[in-house]
Amino acid sequence: MAKGIIGRKLGMTQVFVGGEDLIPVTVVQAGPCTVVQKKTKDVDGYDAIQVGFGDVKAHRVTRPLLGHFRKAGASPTRVLREFQVDNIDEYEVGQVITAEIFKPGDRVDVVGISKGKGFQGGMKRHGFAGGRATHGSMFHRSPGAISAHEWPARVFKGKKMAGHLGNAKVTVQNLQVVEVDPEKNIILLRGAVPGAKNGALVLRNAVKYGGK
Repeated sequence: MAKGIIGRKLGMTQVFVGGEDLIPVTVVQAGPCTVVQKKTKDVDGYDAIQVGFGDVKAHRVTRPLLGHFRKAGASPTRVLREFQVDNIDEYEVGQVITAEIFKPGDRVDVVGISKGKGFQGGMKRHGFAGGRATHGSMFHRSPGAISAHEWPARVFKGKKMAGHLGNAKVTVQNLQVVEVDPEKNIILLRGAVPGAKNGALVLRNAVKYGGK
């Protein structure tokens, strides 16, 4: 069954698993999330639920969004996301989704916004080796030639060059759920997830995991 929840990255730590293995984990506050809208095949062409996470004051949302929340009888939230579901009848507007939809051992895909690093050169942005570091080289961190000669007389689209790095949507796949605390809505994920502390995250069932 398709499952998903919105969360917030709290930071990273380490935990012992099995009394021996020390593994790095990311602490995520997953939910509680409120179902704000149900979308059906008859009306919208697909079955999905729209959920909100993170309470926010009413004056901080636009009037159209405020009317959207009032229609659902829900408080305004900071984040809205959609999750396609197998059985839309299992959900109702106003229903609360918590971290207990996942259990230890589950595999999830995590979507977040990576840390913004501003304008960076080719070596940091794309991992270029750069030129020689010896004295007199005159070619250290420059990108070098970017095109051919008389033909094609232009730079091809998509050429790896210096530019804006980070602040982009990133998906990390197949992260293992290590622990779940339903009372505090805390999920521990093995490894790192995109973004800075307090950044919004979306957790979904792993779509490419081939294990049991």
